[in-house]
Formats: sequence, C-alpha cells, structure tokens
Amino acid sequence: MFRTTLLLISTVLLTTNVNAVVKVDKIEYKGWKNCYRVTNGEIELIVTGDVGPRVIRFGFVGGQNLFKEFPDELGKSGEERFRGRGGDRVWKAPEDHIGTYVPDNDPVEIHVTPIGLLAREPIEPSTKLQKEIEISMEPSGTRVNVSHRIANHSLFPLEYAAWAVTMMPQGRVEVVGFPPRGPHPIHLEATNPLVMWAYTNLSDPRWKFTRKYLTLRQDPINEDAQKLGLFSPDTWAAYFLNDEVFVKRTKADPSKTYPDFGCSFENVTNSQFVEIETLGPITRVLPGQIAEQVEYWALFRLPTIRSGTRVLREITTLVLR
Repeated sequence: MFRTTLLLISTVLLTTNVNAVVKVDKIEYKGWKNCYRVTNGEIELIVTGDVGPRVIRFGFVGGQNLFKEFPDELGKSGEERFRGRGGDRVWKAPEDHIGTYVPDNDPVEIHVTPIGLLAREPIEPSTKLQKEIEISMEPSGTRVNVSHRIANHSLFPLEYAAWAVTMMPQGRVEVVGFPPRGPHPIHLEATNPLVMWAYTNLSDPRWKFTRKYLTLRQDPINEDAQKLGLFSPDTWAAYFLNDEVFVKRTKADPSKTYPDFGCSFENVTNSQFVEIETLGPITRVLPGQIAEQVEYWALFRLPTIRSGTRVLREITTLVLR
C-alpha cells in the first residue's frame, strides 16, 4: 500500500547528502528550558525534557510544525491534572479515567543516542507504569522510527496495550487507508472491523467514506467530538497541512487481540484538533517487562492542496497507486 511512498523516500535518500548525520542539541522551546532538538539537517523533532515524554514538534527545518500546540499550556509543568499540550505522546489502552489520564507533567530522563534519543518519565505512583518514547532518525531524508513503550513496575502481571497518540492542528484533513478491497463474490470473508463510540455520528459531514479511504476533516467551529476505529495489518494515516504531509504507519498482527473491539487505528476530532492514533496488541506484561508500539513517520512536500477531490487525488499519488 505504501509503494509510492517508499519510492519517494528512496528518491530522497539517493539525492540527499550521504555525509549527513543526526545531531541532538539541548535548546529552549516556547518557555521550556530543557528541550532537545533532533535533526539530520532536513527534518527536525523537538522533545520536551521538563514534561513528557512528549514530541512537541515535527517538521522540516525552518518550516511549520506539523503537530498541534496549545499555546496556553506550553512552557508549563507540574500541574496536578493531565494537559493535552499537543504533539505526540504514549498512553495506556484500553482508555479509562484512572490509568490512561495520568499526568505527564514532570521532568523526564533524556538519554542521547547516535541516531536520536530516549525520553523516559518517572514511575507513575498511582499505576506503577513507566512510559518512554525513543526517537531513531535516518541520517538523511525524512524518515523517523518512533518507539512508544510502557513498562510494568508493579508486583503483578498487567494486561494493556501501548497507544501512540499524535495531535494534529486545526483546519485540514486526514486520510486513512482501509485494508485491500476486493469484488463480490470472490471475497466473501470479512476484512476488518469499523468501530464506533457512543458519540460517533456517521452523518457528521466531517467524515467521508470512499472505497479505499476514510477521510476526516477538522472543523474549528464544530465542537462535537467524533471518533472511529478500525483494524488493518498495514495501518497508516496521513495529515495534510498547507503544502506538506505527515504520514505515520505501523504493522498490526491479525493473530493478536487489539483494544476496543480489535482496533489497530483510531482517530478523533473536535474543534481543536485531529488525533491520529495507533494501538499495539493487548499484552500480558510481566513485572519489569514492556508493551511497545513502533511507528514509522515521514514528511513530504506537495503543491498547495485544495479541498474535496483534490485531497483524495493527492493522497492517491502520494501513498496508494
């Protein structure tokens, strides 16, 4: 499904300076004194050290941030309750009010590696879980591997999944790929679940269903939350922002059990953002062990993207041909 994307990535790799390296610098970012910039000279991520683990920025060097930011919550730390802030984070699934919404408002350990870094929070007193995000950036091009992990530091085995949540800005559109389609009566077997929540409204105009894709348009004036989930062995989604596209992808195992009636992917929107979420399988995690969800990120530049059918045409060219 990602044949065109891989071709684009290969072209970028061949035409980029082969001597490029990954650099990690400690910087100040929007009020936080201890942030870390990971860059290969073409793309950059910024990881917070004063809260987290959180990737607060991802974009081309000198370009726009493809991730959502809440200005009133930047540069702050130590709050008693969970704060959205923006960016990419790791959560525990299935979702619940106690175990999932533990605040990540304290400083994290940062361990710099030759190709990125590892950001690890303190053990959560209420859950005995410990979350971490590891960034592994290619020395050239626009690819990044992002590992979201949750360790069990309790005395007992626990069952949960690692849940990678990426918050995108207002006003643009997300495109999600369905598993491969096929004609009836050749294909009689079910291919995947499409999962609803109590507040899901399929008549909401922000949703659009096509044969191969689901699109979700972010509407800054529509406050109603919407959410859908699905399963696909090749889970992917793309978000278009101005003339750039963020793509994230992961592999899901049909033989394993996934949260929320079998979702490897979920997306949610309200008036503030779109969240692009992938989920790992529910795992029986022994004390001292981890559950992990690995994603593959990439950025692309495109001509100015318009609404409606233009969006579908662009994503078809970019990802699925």
